[in-house]
Amino acid sequence: MSGDMTCREAAELWGISERRIAVLCKEGRIPGVYRVGRSWMIPEGAEKPADKRLAERERRRPLPIGVSDFKEASAEYYYVDKTLLIRDFLDERPKVSLFTRPRRFGKTLNMDMLKVFFEKTDRDTSVYFKDKKIWKCGEYYRSFQGKYPVIFISFKDVKFREWNQTLEAVCAILRDEFARHRELEGSEKCNSYERGYYERVVNGTATEVELSMALAMLSQMLDHHHGIAPLLMIDEYDTPIQQGYVYGYYEDVILFMRNLFSGGFKDNPHLSFGVLTGILRVAKESIFSGMNNLKVNSIMDDRYSSYFGFTKEEVRGMAEYYQVSDHYEEIGRWYDGYRFGNTDIFNPWSVIGYFNNDCRPQAFWVSTGSNEIIGDILLDADRETVEQLYSLMNGERVFAHIDTSVIYPQIRQNPGSIYSFLLVTGYLKAEKIKQQFSGDYICEVSLPNQEIFFVYSREILRKIEKVISPSSALAIQEALYSRDGEQIQKALQAFLVQTISYNDASSESFYHGLVLGLCAVMDNRYYVTSNRESGDGRFDIQLMPKENDLPGILMELKAGKGMDEKQLSKLSREALRQIGDRGYDVEMKSRGVKTVLRMGVAFCGKRVQVAGDHWDRDR
Repeated sequence: MSGDMTCREAAELWGISERRIAVLCKEGRIPGVYRVGRSWMIPEGAEKPADKRLAERERRRPLPIGVSDFKEASAEYYYVDKTLLIRDFLDERPKVSLFTRPRRFGKTLNMDMLKVFFEKTDRDTSVYFKDKKIWKCGEYYRSFQGKYPVIFISFKDVKFREWNQTLEAVCAILRDEFARHRELEGSEKCNSYERGYYERVVNGTATEVELSMALAMLSQMLDHHHGIAPLLMIDEYDTPIQQGYVYGYYEDVILFMRNLFSGGFKDNPHLSFGVLTGILRVAKESIFSGMNNLKVNSIMDDRYSSYFGFTKEEVRGMAEYYQVSDHYEEIGRWYDGYRFGNTDIFNPWSVIGYFNNDCRPQAFWVSTGSNEIIGDILLDADRETVEQLYSLMNGERVFAHIDTSVIYPQIRQNPGSIYSFLLVTGYLKAEKIKQQFSGDYICEVSLPNQEIFFVYSREILRKIEKVISPSSALAIQEALYSRDGEQIQKALQAFLVQTISYNDASSESFYHGLVLGLCAVMDNRYYVTSNRESGDGRFDIQLMPKENDLPGILMELKAGKGMDEKQLSKLSREALRQIGDRGYDVEMKSRGVKTVLRMGVAFCGKRVQVAGDHWDRDR
């Protein structure tokens, strides 16, 4: 019937996804619908069905946004069960373990889980595990529950610009942990020196030298008092070290941490197990000098690979629980793509953010931490490194030597080590991994997903160039919205003159990355994609409008050398013809974009020519 609506039209009218409309039709939730071929038709004037999913979701457990307390997360929120980490840990029984993962991948929650499982307390904490996977593993594993005193320290919030502030914060953390073990105060099982030391730490009168012995002394006293050596757990151990590198007190923090950790972990007879988490290994710092009992578990290792971040099955289960299984593919495009060992991993922080944001994708992870050190490092990146970073944004892979024990000074001294740093911090994905005899790796690296593409565009590439100013982006944005080819060319020309040298301007890949950076910082009204298949080829840059009243934008970029204006103009027209000849606009048309702005852009040095076939027709 002529007055009926398609699913696409109903989706625009009701403000929900076309896919959801199709599901509602299939479920019989919209009266009077019928099929025409493979498509549903909806009677004009049909009312939007009440969203049962929303009501059901409100009765379900809330999302654990920013919750890192295991008891709270597992009892009151939707909890992805990672307790088999305990089983694997007990099977291996390493004396000291270091888990390195990017920020916001569940390190703190897992550490708190280990603490609650192993710690000997006055309360029965087994209640938090009886419905979890670890409890089904047998009596052997259950026998370790609640058995040990635990020293638990987190340095995740030690982020200061000066060493004296950092030392004060570390001392306060140590003081609080001593005070948490009130059973040691006046313990007759500890000698007079130990009791005096305990009082000085808790009262805040211990010297810096005395505090550097804090982990050794506390473990010794707990062993004496309880008759069993404690577990020593340190979360985000390298946060103060990173701050020291950025703000110039690196040697001070390294010296203190070396002494602190050496006493706690190296040949300590009063230690049952030690566990640390961090982003970087920092083994070459000599923080762990001579510690032969250290077992490092990096993102390259298979063991424990599924316990930090969400697996595909866990994300599918989560989507099903919140009644949004039809969004799984979108979640994957934005937040999947990491690979830890042999396991595909989703970014857990961003997946939770996506569900909490009514399934609207955003770059949630980029706002969770500082990228200052990346900007600092990339200021010294050589031309080849910059060129390869642009290639990564184009969807290409780059061969890189990966050293998972990369350290901060090494990155500044060796620009090639930037890939090791970007990989272990979560900005790259390793593919085709080959381990060398040295223990290092040769890998093909790529960007893992759409979210990280935006991170590169808005954080990394902007810091390399320090050129994508709001005024530059605004000028090009206004020209694009007005579909004014002459203004687009002028704005790009001005941008190139101000920001690059002839030595920089050498390849299509370079210009591609530069334009991608501009597109990504313009605004949030477009989905920006690069180097993706559409029609009979792969477009260079696509700006898919989030609202169909905006024009879609397709760009094909070309670069030449030694060209005059006539040759450059011809090259831009060739780029424009390629968009039409290969049907790059197929995807936009299939999504109902009414107007597509096609642009052929040709570069030569600091000069640019832009050709477009839709400007005059649609103005």
